[in-house]
Amino acid sequence: MKTLASLVTFATTLLALSAPVHAAADLELWRLDCGNVAVKDLSMFSDTFDYAGKTSTLTDSCYVIRHGADYMLWDTGLPAGLIGQKQDLSQPLAPSLEIDIPTQLAKIGIKPEQIGLVGISHNHFDHLGQASTFAKSTLMIGAGDWESLHENPLPFGVVPALVQPWMDGKAKVDLVSGDRDVFKDGSVMMLAMPGHTKGETALLVNLPKTGPVLLSGDVVHFEEQIARNGVPPFNVDRAESLASMERMNGVAKALNAKLIIQHDTRDIGKLPVFPASAK
Repeated sequence: MKTLASLVTFATTLLALSAPVHAAADLELWRLDCGNVAVKDLSMFSDTFDYAGKTSTLTDSCYVIRHGADYMLWDTGLPAGLIGQKQDLSQPLAPSLEIDIPTQLAKIGIKPEQIGLVGISHNHFDHLGQASTFAKSTLMIGAGDWESLHENPLPFGVVPALVQPWMDGKAKVDLVSGDRDVFKDGSVMMLAMPGHTKGETALLVNLPKTGPVLLSGDVVHFEEQIARNGVPPFNVDRAESLASMERMNGVAKALNAKLIIQHDTRDIGKLPVFPASAK
């Protein structure tokens, strides 16, 4: 049964990717600043002891997609409560945030209530931080990650309170299994890439002028992990992590897509600087 389900998912994805994107979709993509995380010892992102003694600062990027008159937010960054707090560089991971998502949306004329969909790459705190600001939106999240929000003990990096409106049943949850054609026209697709978490997904946005853009979620955190097949020890499944890295690279190569590793400052620079957009 699992093999049959996988074949169905693969066939559905092929059809969506091969279908022409409707010109009427009028797609537009903005990159938002959702904070950064100073990493005291980068070796915590390698289960083969790479990067020992190295430090780094990972960016925390979020994205808003306009599909005609509809808006989708991809990831919600770090919690807004961090604004104004001093970054504690003595900690292994030191998050900081200077501006919230609604303030940035206002600069491009979008109100929070216009965000109909909040797509989540995975359930870690640095991707769910400001989700509750959009509590009237439908939350699209991998089914496995939604299950993990209810586990006891909770997995690494999971803070269910960040999605309390959906946990309480006060807002709609759309559980995503396999790949999902978000607007049913091949323009925006959530692609299943588990391993970092059970329900990790990446987002493929087929922009009419820029071309395909592939947003990585946390399939990898920085470019060197691709070259070295680097897997963090806190990933839930090593084999799935490597398979998803292979799929991510394969999709990017086959479609000649612009791969954006969401935590890598070098990669997010491939997109226009806010408030400019990619079309």
